[in-house]
Amino acid sequence: MNVEEFLANEAQATQNYRCGFIAIVGRPNVGKSTLMNHLIGQKISITSKKAQTTRHKVTGIYTDNTAQFVFVDTPGFQTDHRNALNDRLNLNVTEAMNGVDAIAFVLEAMRFTDADRTVLKQLPKNAPVVLVVNKIDKDKAKDKLALNAFIEQVRAEFEFVAVEVVSAKHGLRIANLLETLKPFLPASVPMYPEDMVTDKSSRFLAMEIVREKLFRYLGEELPYAMNVEVEQFKEENGMFHIYIAVLVDKENQKPIVIGRGGEKLKKISTEARLDMEKLFDCKVFLKVWVKVKSGWADDIRFLNELGL
Repeated sequence: MNVEEFLANEAQATQNYRCGFIAIVGRPNVGKSTLMNHLIGQKISITSKKAQTTRHKVTGIYTDNTAQFVFVDTPGFQTDHRNALNDRLNLNVTEAMNGVDAIAFVLEAMRFTDADRTVLKQLPKNAPVVLVVNKIDKDKAKDKLALNAFIEQVRAEFEFVAVEVVSAKHGLRIANLLETLKPFLPASVPMYPEDMVTDKSSRFLAMEIVREKLFRYLGEELPYAMNVEVEQFKEENGMFHIYIAVLVDKENQKPIVIGRGGEKLKKISTEARLDMEKLFDCKVFLKVWVKVKSGWADDIRFLNELGL
């Protein structure tokens, strides 16, 4: 191959390359964060069985030889809790859908609720929306005729450009979903380096890891008005020193997080530190404590400071 042929092939490959933004939306607990983690092949968005684990728009990036997908994971849109925090989270969802090239609307197989319909009403009219039916590993979804009938029921309520079925938990049909989404990305060169999987900082990821452990180990005891903030993050001699405060709304919520003899908080801190060391590929010193900040979930100024 001569130089002219090589340059022509490179120009053709660039012309055929696609890159764009895809918002992942849906009601709480349909598996959006788990789906994004599988799409990019690495865990950057926290997951939990408790509704509305995600409170920030988390950007995940997947790059291959033909396209770069920039996924935006969003909080679950819901109206169960009415305060400034929930209003801000819902605003994050609607803002994330503006300016994207496509939207993946995630639905739980065999379950289409009024909460799902509420999210459908928020979808913009000028962006292609792909219906993603998740949790096809459920027993009821294994009946193909029943699953197809369910999909037709949902399609009757919105004009989706395509449909894909997946099991985010087990990583099934993730490659199929990428191929389904790819045609809706514009022709473009990559916006990020090919080895980059998120645009979020190490500081942000450390905070999210602690939040995930809180959700996982506190379960139903977890106060809704709870968040975390990084008070200090520094690197010294190849080691991260991270200090994180867990914010609760009332004094009587502190023992829930701390546990008897500090056992729960110690377990949460240890598990978070191990995950951080794996993610950052270095030693981590982590200090986590609990403090009361009454009314923070309704404090607009404080929500701004937290980046919510």
